[in-house]
Amino acid sequence: MAAGSRTEDFPHEIEEQLTSFDASVSSVKTMLEQLISMPRNDLVEKLGPLDQAKLDLMSAYTLNSLFWMYLVTQGVNPREHGIKQELERIRTYMNRVKEISDKKKAARLDKGAASRFLRNALYDPEEKESKTRSASKKGSDSVFESPQLKKQKRS
Repeated sequence: MAAGSRTEDFPHEIEEQLTSFDASVSSVKTMLEQLISMPRNDLVEKLGPLDQAKLDLMSAYTLNSLFWMYLVTQGVNPREHGIKQELERIRTYMNRVKEISDKKKAARLDKGAASRFLRNALYDPEEKESKTRSASKKGSDSVFESPQLKKQKRS
């Protein structure tokens, strides 16, 4: 609100709300001016397909929301207007895009790493020691046996 005399025309209770609304409208105006000033092709070629869909949906939702507000200022009930169905349709597409982006971000299972984790988690050092002892015992027995004893065991 630029002039002090203009704020005196409104009740004091809503002055803060009106100031906040004015700041929000100014912010939306500057964002829209920036978006409109850039050629759409320059903006779209920098984005991937998923980001392009997000941009298109955001633009459509923003314009429809602004039209909703316009209808309210004109005294038309937007809930009885076709704009309500359009906003719901855009929301369903926004949810689909969100599901797709969430699937891309979801963790993927590395089967090799998972099997190594399990193998190491179930690792028992005593079991390994008993296996190495029995293997070394078999090896040491064969070293001390004479070739004649080996022949006798085979037959």
